[in-house]
Amino acid sequence: MRELDSCQNDFQSALDALLAFEEEANANVNHVVEEILSHVKLRGDDAVVEYTCRFDRMSAESMKDLKVPREKLQEAFDSLSSGEQEALHVAAQRIRDYHSKQVQDSWQYQEADGTILGQKVTPLDRVGIYVPGGKAAYPSSVLMNAIPAKVAGVGEIIMTVPTPGGDLNPLVLAAAAVAGVDQVFTIGGAQAVGALAYGTGSVPRVDKIVGPGNIYVATAKRIVFGAVGIDMIAGPSEICVVCDGKTNPDWIAMDLFSQAEHDQDAQSILISPDAEFLEAVKASVKKLLPGMERKDIIDASLSSRGALIKVQDMDEAVEVVNKIAPEHLELSVANPDSLLPSIRHAGAIFMGRYTAEALGDYCAGPNHVLPTSGTARFSSPLGVYDFQKRSSIIHFSAQGASQVGRTASVLARGEGLTAHAMSAEYRIKDD
Repeated sequence: MRELDSCQNDFQSALDALLAFEEEANANVNHVVEEILSHVKLRGDDAVVEYTCRFDRMSAESMKDLKVPREKLQEAFDSLSSGEQEALHVAAQRIRDYHSKQVQDSWQYQEADGTILGQKVTPLDRVGIYVPGGKAAYPSSVLMNAIPAKVAGVGEIIMTVPTPGGDLNPLVLAAAAVAGVDQVFTIGGAQAVGALAYGTGSVPRVDKIVGPGNIYVATAKRIVFGAVGIDMIAGPSEICVVCDGKTNPDWIAMDLFSQAEHDQDAQSILISPDAEFLEAVKASVKKLLPGMERKDIIDASLSSRGALIKVQDMDEAVEVVNKIAPEHLELSVANPDSLLPSIRHAGAIFMGRYTAEALGDYCAGPNHVLPTSGTARFSSPLGVYDFQKRSSIIHFSAQGASQVGRTASVLARGEGLTAHAMSAEYRIKDD
């Protein structure tokens, strides 16, 4: 792991270098994705089946072979142990309870002359959720993407999940049953994004696509945006821990591991004013790493993008956090509430020594789909609001149209838009 000190003359440039990350622009990836999307748009189901067989080692003859019957979802849930069933239900209920607080209602108000203004909030008709597959199975992603959509009132949820070699994790299907997913297709990659964005004979066209994926999925989402809505372009996982030096160093080391084990490009950063504590955590990392199942990935991640940052005090720690704008922020300190008002940029904030980021990944309640790569400066976690759209309501009374029409007329003529002005002027009453 890199070691930085805020007292160093080159600290800001070193921090910039640490945070700099761009997946290599790959012209070949763009070309491949554009070709796949164009074929899916033109040939529909046939193209989806062809690409799925090629990339995921499947032997499907038609889309019927790639659609999971709804009864299979419940069968998958029934096949789980009682402990797994309980875990899914508890996580789902906590996620549902949290997101129910986010529901936005329509509203109106009436002005003195009888004019009514307001906003109509409407759920999306149909949403596609992309669930990663291949290296690992992510039932938590099913819950985090589908449940807010259901809470928002989305009419239909279409789920796609790649199953290389035909291997489909029963926990993923069970999570789809618990979350109320309507249709499931075992397709992935750019062809799944294309199918959701454009529609095929079997896969309905959706209004929005949510969920993370690999570079092919991210590239496809970027290209289809505009034809369909998307949630965000997700980068590698990130965790930033601020600690006052009083938390068990083994806990902190494992918190850093929890994101590093995702991917060698994941980023784990610890910030503390306590130099001895940073050394203790470094020792814990060395001690605990050999026993980790994904030690090679963790080691690669920490070596290339991990860091221990020594700051002068907690005020400076907060400054560094706001510069990083991390996906996950742990405030592992005695009084996290004292720091909270100064935190401006973070996807999710985990308060106190006992709040491991891993709890947020699965069952705390708030969404684990979070802005990465510094986009927490302007972006927010996935939520119910991502599955609702807003329409303005404008209903002028005769008196209001006459009065406001005068203002509109002046502004329209100032812009040289005569028809706009006259449209308003026709409704102005003579005094």
